Formats: sequence, structure tokens, C-alpha cells
Amino acid sequence: MPEPLGAVPFQPRPPWWGPDLQTLRDTLRGPRFPVDQAEPLPIPIGRGEQLLALVDRPAQAAPLGVVLLLHGLGGSSQATGVRRLALVLQAQGFAVLRLNLRGAGAGRSLAPGTYAAHCNGDLLPVLRRARQLAGGRPLFGVGFSLGGTVLLNGVLEPGSPQPWLDGLVVISSPLDLAGCSAAIGLPRNRLYERWLLRSLRRQTLADSSGLSAGERLGLSQVRSIRDFDTLITAPRWGFASVDNYYAQASPLLRLQEPDPPLPASLLIQALDDPWVPAAPAVALASRDPALPGLEVVLSAGGGHNGFHAPGGSWSDQLTLHWLRQQLDRQPPRRACA
Repeated sequence: MPEPLGAVPFQPRPPWWGPDLQTLRDTLRGPRFPVDQAEPLPIPIGRGEQLLALVDRPAQAAPLGVVLLLHGLGGSSQATGVRRLALVLQAQGFAVLRLNLRGAGAGRSLAPGTYAAHCNGDLLPVLRRARQLAGGRPLFGVGFSLGGTVLLNGVLEPGSPQPWLDGLVVISSPLDLAGCSAAIGLPRNRLYERWLLRSLRRQTLADSSGLSAGERLGLSQVRSIRDFDTLITAPRWGFASVDNYYAQASPLLRLQEPDPPLPASLLIQALDDPWVPAAPAVALASRDPALPGLEVVLSAGGGHNGFHAPGGSWSDQLTLHWLRQQLDRQPPRRACA
């Protein structure tokens, strides 16, 4: 654990020992949240389409900063981890935008199709709108799992005219999509993969106008995440093949370039994550020379988006502490027109 973060190493909360119980804890025993009082914010993304964000405002009139929060594969703005972290940040004075990616959650009817790990055509209008809402205050991004991959691909977009974010946190996020797809397809992860596929089928089938007859038939035959990406994700987003999609949408290669356009960033990864191989994060942590502004926190345990520790979520508290550190390091900004 890096000393500058001032955090204690992760320790699991009994009885959630091991990577699988850590991963499944919120499914087996999800927390109870207060009634969701967020404000809906439809964000135009072009072609008459919109994405739906939910805005959680802090009690005080002026937020310390704005956090754009993205869910993972098969999730939405109502995902347990998303809601829990949003409540933590809101209570500490941040405004939070919980984004539903294309086809997810309550935003299903606002845009046809589904999202991908590289969906900058959707993400960049959201970042512009979030910057407007932030005004002169810092704008941060936090992504769970594939949501972190989406944010990384957004900020690493070549030729960007401005820094999209003042800081970025990615938690259990795939950096190498091919490796992640292979890992989730292992026999030990078959139940996980079936659960993810049920969620992806449900999201895709809910978009009756955007589904071709061939896609509808193919969905009944999909047996893996790779199958789904071959049938749906890669062709819908203009990739020549699933292998081309995995290569182009994996941020690892761009992160290994000499000077990628990365804001101050925190990457949190459990070494025992059963879904996302830790090797890419380990490689970034040992990169020589180190990538300026990137802090990689590797935990021996925690599973995939788990990190359930005594007293609450260890990754939530680590994220909050890191964001507080960034507040005093950001120069004032003007709102984007």
C-alpha cells in the first residue's frame, strides 16, 4: 500500500473470506439504501439520442467537486456498488452524476443499442456536460469494472482538445479485454458468466427497435461473453471482429506509451480478482519509468468489486481519501461553453 494514501491494507470482513465471497457479497446480502432522491438528467449525445444520468447533490449549496460515476458490465446507475459510493461521496460534499451507459437501466428507451468498453462517441458529450455542471470546481471520474475501462478510453482519446477529467479512479477494471474475456470463460467462473449473460441479454432484448432478426436469433445461442461481443458489441460499434474490438478497446497499450494523456489517476486492483486478471495492473505498478500521476494499489484480497472490510467498503474509503487529496491540487477552472 503506498504511504501517500495513508490507508491500511485491505482485510476482509467475516464471513466474506476469499475472492468469490467478496465478489458475491452484495448479491447474497445487499445493503438497504434510502429512497433514491436523485434528479434525472437526460444528456444529449447526438442523432436525437440521450443518455440518462442521475444527479445526487450534497446538502450544502456548493459541492466540493463533481464525480461522474460509471457502472460495470450488465449494471446501471442503481447497481449496489454505484449507489453505495454515491451516498458516501454525497455525504462528504461531492455532487455525483450516476450515468447509465447506452441501453442500461432507466435510460434504455433514450438510445437504441448497447454500450461497449470503447464508446467515446457516447462518453465525450457526457464529459462536456459534466464539465459544464462542475463550473470552476474539479471534475472527477470513478468507474467500476468496465465503467473504468470506458473512462480510461475516453481520457486517452488521441487529439483531445482539453483534459476531460481532473482525476480518475478505476476499480477492478479490465485493461486487457481479451485476457478478461478468457478469464471469465474459465470453468471456475461459469456461474458468473451465465449471470452476466442473463443481464446482457435482458438489456439487449429490451431494445426491440434496435434488434435485428439475426441478433435476436443469435442471442439465444450465445454461450460466452466472447460470443456476445462477437454477435453484438463488435459489429454494432464498427469493429472488424471481436479480436479487433478487444485490441482497440483495451487501454493497456495506450497506458504503456511514453506519455499518455492521463489525468491524476488511482487504479485499485485485487490480486485475487476472479474476473479481471491482475497482471496488467501489476505491469503498470512496476513500469519503469513510472507513469506520472498514476497510483496503482494492489490488494492481496478483495475479489471483483468486493473489498468488503470491517466498517464498510475499503475501496470506497480509499476512493474518498484520494479524491480529497486531489481537491487541493487542482487550479480553478472556468465552465466550458
